[in-house]
Parts: sequence; C-alpha cells; structure tokens
Amino acid sequence: MSNNLVTVAYIAASALFILSLGGLSNQESAGKGNIYGIIGMLIAFVATALSPAVSGSGYALLGGAILPAAIIGSILASRVAMTSMPELVAILHSFVGLAAVLVGIANYLQPESSLVGVEETIHQIEIYVGVFIGAITFTGSIIAFGKLRAIISSKPLMLPARHLLNIAMLVATVWFGVQFMAAPHLGGLQPLLIMTGIACVLGIHLVMAIGGADMPVVISMLNSYSGWAAAAAGFMLSNDLLIITGALVGSSGAILSYIMCKAMNRSFISVILGGFGEGAGKPAVKSDAPVGESTSTTVDETVELLCDAKSVIIVPGYGMAVAQAQHSVSEITKILRDRGSVVRFGIHPVAGRLPGHMNVLLAEANVPYDIVLEMDEINEDFPKTDVVLVIGANDTVNPSAMEDPASPIAGMPVLEVWKATKVIVMKRSMASGYAGVENPLFYKENTDMLFGDARKNVDAIMGQLISLHDGETVGASGRVLAKV
Repeated sequence: MSNNLVTVAYIAASALFILSLGGLSNQESAGKGNIYGIIGMLIAFVATALSPAVSGSGYALLGGAILPAAIIGSILASRVAMTSMPELVAILHSFVGLAAVLVGIANYLQPESSLVGVEETIHQIEIYVGVFIGAITFTGSIIAFGKLRAIISSKPLMLPARHLLNIAMLVATVWFGVQFMAAPHLGGLQPLLIMTGIACVLGIHLVMAIGGADMPVVISMLNSYSGWAAAAAGFMLSNDLLIITGALVGSSGAILSYIMCKAMNRSFISVILGGFGEGAGKPAVKSDAPVGESTSTTVDETVELLCDAKSVIIVPGYGMAVAQAQHSVSEITKILRDRGSVVRFGIHPVAGRLPGHMNVLLAEANVPYDIVLEMDEINEDFPKTDVVLVIGANDTVNPSAMEDPASPIAGMPVLEVWKATKVIVMKRSMASGYAGVENPLFYKENTDMLFGDARKNVDAIMGQLISLHDGETVGASGRVLAKV
C-alpha cells in the first residue's frame, strides 16, 4: 500500500473515531458509535500493517505480537462482568502508558538520522515528555486498579509534606530533562531512565493520595493521560493517526473529568494533583456518627408500598451492578408502569464508580431511555415522590454531603432521596460505602432498610408483582397485599 493510500485510510479512520465519540454522547446512538469506532480501528490497523514501513520480516514479528495479545484480550474481555468494568478500564490505561514509555525509549535508542537542528531538539522534547506522561499513567492506573479492586485501601495516603514531595519530584524531572537535552547521542539514556523511575513514583503517590470518593474522576483523568501519552507516541513515530486519536481521547477525558468534578463539587486541579489544597477553607467541625436506630422492612411490605405508590423513583448503585439485578429491576418497572404508576430512574454522575455505568446496565436490561434521568433532572421531583427504591447505592444518596460540613464528601451533590414520602434502601448490611463515610439516610424516620442480597430481594419483589391473580397481589405468606 502506497503512502498516499495510507494517508487516506488514516483520514477515514480519524473521521470514524470522531463519529464514534459523537455517537457515544447519548444512549440511543451509543451502539452506532461503537460500530464506528470498531470499523475505524480496523481500517487503521490494516493500513498500518500494509504500509511501506512494514517489510516482509516485520510481518512475522507483528503477527507474533498481535495474535497472542488478541487471543488474551478477547478471552479477558468476554469474561469481565460489568461490575469489573472500572477496573478493566484502569488496567487498560496502564498498558497505554507503558506502551508510551517503551516507544519513547526505543525511539531514543534508534534516532532518526534525517532530523537535525531544531527538528532534532523538538523530537528529543517529544520523547522526554511522552515518557514522563506514560510513566505517570502506567503506575497511576495500576494503583487505581488496585483501589477499585479493593486490593489497596480506598482511603487516601496522606504522607507528611506530600505536596513538597510532589514538587521535589517535578523539579528533579526538569533537572534531568536539562541533562537529557544537553547530553550527546545516547548519553541522555541515564537521565531518561532516572526520570522514568521518578515519574513512576510520582504516579503512585498522586493516586494513592486520592480517596475512594474521587476515584471516578481519577479514572477519567487517567483516561485523558493515556490519550496524551498516545498523542506523544504519535509525534515520536510521526504517525498522524496516533496524534489525532490521542488528542481526541486526551481532550474528551479532560472535559469529562472537569464535568464530573463540577458534579461532585470537587476542585479539578485539587483532584489531579492528589488532593492539593484539600480541606482549605473548611471549618473545623467535628463529624459525629449518625445516631438513632434503623427500621428494617420485608419484601411483602415493600411490594405493598410499591403497589400503592403513584410515583416511584428507582436509584441504582454499585450494589445493583454486583448483584446483576438490572433485568429483574427492568421487569419490576414494566409491571408497575402497566399498573399505572409513574416509574423513573435517578442516576448520579458517578454511580457505579464509572461515568455511565448504571446507564449501560439499564440499557442492557431494555429499560426505556426516556425514564432514565440524570441527578440534575430528577432531584427536584423527590418531594413529590411516593416511594424511592435505592438498590445498592450509598455515597450518592448520603445526606452528609449537604448536612455535615466536616464530612469527606461535604459539598458533593447527591440524589436527595430522603425528601420523598418513603425510602426503601436495599443493602446487605449497615456498612459504609466506598468512600468510607457513614450514611445518616439509614436512620431517618421515612427510611426502611431491606437487608439481604439485592438480587434475591429484587427477584422476590418481582415474583410477587407477577403473581397478580384475580385482581389481587398475593404475598409469600398468602396475605393479600394490594387490590388492583
């Protein structure tokens, strides 16, 4: 394939990637967006493999690298549950970062002889910056994976003088960068490798200092880093397609991170710098643990409430994803709507530890798009709602965010479910959520706790609703729960 054909193929792939991002902007077109992305990547891969840069001996090396990777990736992706998708995204980001590091070092060891003067200087800067971003992305993503997987504690690591430590590592990076640029051919390998080690430590420390409540933003930000790392690799390899796609991923990830920070009332700069300035300006108020007793309920009582309710809002969370209860929830929604109830879903921007996680689960279960509403769209409707069914959500419905200035999630916008007439919370226990913050919602007078496995409880509710017979809903005990 000639260079002109490769260029045309890259332009077509770039256009498809842009269409893919546009399609992913809403649920109705997300399927097409994925197809555009797959076709674009296939075109890019084939064009690169058939380009003049790949010779006959290169195909054996290319095949030896790609085939095992494709097999391993296919097997792992097919086995990953939706609940593990945040961890998968995090670990894939680490691969992109590692690739950028390896490409940068390899590019330095085999420089382009055609580059001289200013062009060579710019290329050296590209290598150094690309390796730096890639190393931070690599180790930071591994730590994010560990936190999401609960291998590493979700609590932030607050080392003494941690901000000074970060600044010292950045200063050292600049210092070794000066040495790298001033060194003769291949003489800069040592400062490049030392900087890579420092950047790896910096990536670890930055993400370790971020608490569980902010991990969704971290995942999004690492996505942005991986994009810029890919763009840097594109500059190093003079590959226009890598530059374009890297810039698309980097900019979209940064925009998403900013939007999420606004939704969580977090400082964008504070989060990406490992909590720099955290707690500044907050009053030193002691946070007391919730007081009172929780009220437990049963499946029968929950079904009775749902049957009597004219308006119902379902708030799904990570617990619903873990229990894989979305299909049963979808069936409950259909039954209640058929009975004349107004049923809608309230989705927090970070529900499920990943943006759009709950939307994907509900779309998979064929829940109508028009009744799945974002937090800003539905929050004002809670006071007019008869029953709110919280399935596995915790931090995203925590009143402490609004009522306790000393809470770690203080100021974070949440779904104000406690304003409804009745709240049913499905949880295994009274344990705190991923952010490690106690939830006063569980002790409010209008809240009942339905303990147990979410899947079993949802299935039991669905079974009783399905058992409508002769105009009656009959509970497990044989008692008539509601008249139609």
